[in-house]
Amino acid sequence: MDYSRNNFNSSIPNEIGDFIYARSYLSLSSNNLHGPIPKSICNASGLILDLSNNSLSGNIPQCLAEDVPLQSRVESTDELTQAVEHSVIELSRNKLTGSIPNNFQKACGLETLDLSKNQIQGQFPKSLVNCSKLEVLNLGNNYITDNFPCVLRSVSTLRVLVLRSNKFYGSIGCPNVNDTWYVLQVIDLAHNSFSGDMAGRMFLAWRAMITRHDSPFNLEYAFKSRYYGPLIPSFTGLYNLESMLISLDARYKDTITTIIKGLEFHLVKIPSIFTLVDFSYNKFNGLIPEEIGELKSLYALNLSGNALTGRIPSSFGRMQQLESLDLSNNQFSGKIPQQMVNLTFLAVLDLSNNKLVGRIPTGTQFSTFPNTSFEGNKALWGPPLIVDALLSPPTSNGSSSDHLNSGDEIDWDIISVEIGFTCGFGIAIASLLFCERWRKWYYEAMRSLLFKIFPWLEHKFGIHRRH
Repeated sequence: MDYSRNNFNSSIPNEIGDFIYARSYLSLSSNNLHGPIPKSICNASGLILDLSNNSLSGNIPQCLAEDVPLQSRVESTDELTQAVEHSVIELSRNKLTGSIPNNFQKACGLETLDLSKNQIQGQFPKSLVNCSKLEVLNLGNNYITDNFPCVLRSVSTLRVLVLRSNKFYGSIGCPNVNDTWYVLQVIDLAHNSFSGDMAGRMFLAWRAMITRHDSPFNLEYAFKSRYYGPLIPSFTGLYNLESMLISLDARYKDTITTIIKGLEFHLVKIPSIFTLVDFSYNKFNGLIPEEIGELKSLYALNLSGNALTGRIPSSFGRMQQLESLDLSNNQFSGKIPQQMVNLTFLAVLDLSNNKLVGRIPTGTQFSTFPNTSFEGNKALWGPPLIVDALLSPPTSNGSSSDHLNSGDEIDWDIISVEIGFTCGFGIAIASLLFCERWRKWYYEAMRSLLFKIFPWLEHKFGIHRRH
């Protein structure tokens, strides 16, 4: 039953659940519905429920977290099992308040839970660990306050985890993560208060981002942009993403909204090949672990707006599927690794507002990026920065030890000129000091030249005063 994308502007009838059977698909999304969600919706188990993009308010019914099948409405035990195992709750983009129900039962068959863009508060529901088939969890853009949900580490089916724009805090390190989340392909923790360092073993557990695919994935066929019409410079060939979408069929498709290069994209039916890590605008510090380079199937990485330090790992050069990389607004130092020129699919790069030094690597994609990708790094020089920066590396008022520690690149063009001048001058002086024949020739030549320029000197000093 699909009533989506209409102009219904009433509340949902209280008795609607009396007419919904198990294994049903009910979509009232993208209308102008308001008021609370009626509890009668809970009468059907295994329901695919989509009430997104409305103005629904009030609390989320507690019964939605319970699998209470009506056995009189299914024909067999097999049908009942199938009904429970395929359930979706999509309530995003409403005005729901309160907390998320924390009474998910054992053997919970929930596969998708999307409560993003509401006004939900409280803590993360720990009972979600009972939903062993959970694949998509999107709680973004709410007011949830809690630690990182390490309880989900036992949910091995998790593919998408979005917690962006909440009030989560603390470390994201979880014990015993070596064999979990091996199908994780999207993790978005942006705009929270997560802190601490990023353990390398965490990235090694995400096997779906490590395994390389045979063919590159083109982002232009996966996104539905909210910015229509003009060319979007972030991705090559993006003219009108709306016209490039694969048409929807009658089945429910998981969707998420992500932000890349400041543009908001609505990802329809998340492709299994798409991978994204977004830890931007938190309080992460310390170094980027070398292990992150093992994510050879990663397409978008955003670590901007943190307090990360040290050098950019050279292992970044191994992530050859990477199309979007944002490391801006951190405290990175040292040179840009030369290995990053191997990122031939890189379409978006932002290294601005760091402490990077030396010459920008040349070749491949680096020659195509604008100067805004590198601005805010005072000791960084070379194309595509301004002309003054192309001529010579920037000078510094610091001591020589500061230059050694900063990792500045040696300009051998200037050094070779200085060495050549010094050697030539030394040879000339040595010849005059130790070779009497050269010394007499030099004095005679200089005398003749001097008297030709100033003839009165010869008359004054005479031939006997030439020395």
